[in-house]
Amino acid sequence: MIPGSLREPEGTKRMSLQRQLHLGAFMRPVSIHTGAWRYPGAIPDANFNFAAIRQFARKLEAGKFDAFFMADHLGVLNMPVEALRRSHTVTSFEPFTLLSALAGATERIGLVATASTTFDEPFHVARRFASLDHLSGGRAGWNVVTTSNPESAKNFGFEVQPDHSGRYGRAREFYDVVTGLWDSFAEDAFVCDAESGIYFNPARMHVLDHRGLHFSVLGPLNIARPPQGWPVIFQAGASDPGRQLAAETAEVVFAAGSNLAAAKSFYSDVKGRMIPIGRNPDHLKILPAALVVVGDTVEQAKAKRAHLDSLVHYESGIHSLCGMLDHDVSGFDPDGPLPEIPDTNASKTSREMLVTQARQYNLTIRQLAAKAGSYAGLAFVGTPASIADEMEQWLEERGSDGFVVMFPYLPEGLDDFVDRVVPELQRRGIFRKDYQGTTLRDHFGLPRPGNRFF
Repeated sequence: MIPGSLREPEGTKRMSLQRQLHLGAFMRPVSIHTGAWRYPGAIPDANFNFAAIRQFARKLEAGKFDAFFMADHLGVLNMPVEALRRSHTVTSFEPFTLLSALAGATERIGLVATASTTFDEPFHVARRFASLDHLSGGRAGWNVVTTSNPESAKNFGFEVQPDHSGRYGRAREFYDVVTGLWDSFAEDAFVCDAESGIYFNPARMHVLDHRGLHFSVLGPLNIARPPQGWPVIFQAGASDPGRQLAAETAEVVFAAGSNLAAAKSFYSDVKGRMIPIGRNPDHLKILPAALVVVGDTVEQAKAKRAHLDSLVHYESGIHSLCGMLDHDVSGFDPDGPLPEIPDTNASKTSREMLVTQARQYNLTIRQLAAKAGSYAGLAFVGTPASIADEMEQWLEERGSDGFVVMFPYLPEGLDDFVDRVVPELQRRGIFRKDYQGTTLRDHFGLPRPGNRFF
């Protein structure tokens, strides 16, 4: 057992439940596709329009989605202004502020935000997520990330990005501190006895006094233990350190995978790492990201996708590609092959996927730029029935436990999925018709962590 790993509380029963699909919604940016804001009928300023985002969250809740997920960037995207001027991601809300507002506008859907272990501090993150969990009645989730954007580093006093392995070492200790702070108080610590004048029992408070390689944190956290015990722990990353961190700490993994075979390998590998450290593989949900385009026919859906992709300008696509590769290829022949590129200290998952596709399909730089500027990952493009067929296959063959759905444009793309695909999934009996609980842990079927100190 690895100290500080997420483990089942004493007495937790292991039981096999009927497999059900889990659905998260990727909502920052509201669409990952560069051309989304230009699509006919789309809301161009949706990333920074609270009325629109509130509408989207309520629609997702009506569709019984597990969670509303906000990615985050600690700087504008790493690209020249010629490309940046075409990007709808240049402005968006700070996640905690937005999710706190959405907590009052929704009742059941989970509220998940990214918080960086590279440029934030554990006490801040622990306090914010504990507060969000209280405000939402137990619906908070923390997406643990190691920030890879070099432009973000410069916003925090770093001229160069911390190295890849160092970021993961810091992330592991960061996790230990945050979860330790969430356990600062026993459930019965706050007696609130007006007659005696005793508000809380000091014997039921734990002072963390953490002293490690990266952090020195006294504690305790100045807020009661979150309703869920801990907010649900999310993570993304396909590198070996990322897989190991997921096996030790994550409860939901946002995975990247463009085909079922690769997804099954990732699924088996990460869940297989859990058993030697005493974790139940059923208590980790793996959700690949998937762009979903719905049509009356497969041909109509493909036409929608083609039109969407046509809205991506080359100067946007090429600089998106350079950013994902962490290498400038803009000076090479657009209609030539991708040259050999050096290793990188930035995020490796998207980079490796693009390089693999380039070699496997002999793609030109122009073709890769079109993918990078649109969306190069897993996509389900078809009718409600064909999309449900594919999702059901991934679920049955253990390629995933569900999906993080990316909408091609909003509101139409979101409405298409909730109004047409969700009923088909429900008809097949693989997706809920109503929420069975009130917390995000309830939605995912995850146990509530015991307090390690009490």
